[in-house]
Amino acid sequence: MNQDYAALAENNRQKALRAIDLVAASLSEYRPYDPGIAYTPKALEPYDALADRFVRAVECALRYFRSHELVEFAEQSDTTRSLLNRMEKIGLVRDAELWLVMRNTRNRIVHDYLPEQIAQMFETISGEHGNELLRLHTSLGRNTDAVQNFTSNRT
Repeated sequence: MNQDYAALAENNRQKALRAIDLVAASLSEYRPYDPGIAYTPKALEPYDALADRFVRAVECALRYFRSHELVEFAEQSDTTRSLLNRMEKIGLVRDAELWLVMRNTRNRIVHDYLPEQIAQMFETISGEHGNELLRLHTSLGRNTDAVQNFTSNRT
């Protein structure tokens, strides 16, 4: 049974890595969202891609955390907060509270907001949230070209 959990955790780790690769690719081309511009549907595509990829990366990371927790501790936390606190203690996440904010951002993406709120969401995704996903990517053990390109462009 533990082998099954280990295989599941590895599969979820690979999915999280691939999802973060896509976020890094979007972030490498990111231009700040301007709430004063009436974007055409075509011009919104990079922002939609970044939002979708961010949502997927957070979901995949949380799924990996749950499977990793099962392998490492043979039990699962009752709440996402407990899960993230445990992942912080073992060093997979830098800050459990930041991950709760990232999860909340993921939840807010599906709702319509005023342009200023959308701009703030993208600024956060391209900043602190993106940096945390890239840090997780490195700690999960694979540093791809997309992540390296994005990281080198930020310094």
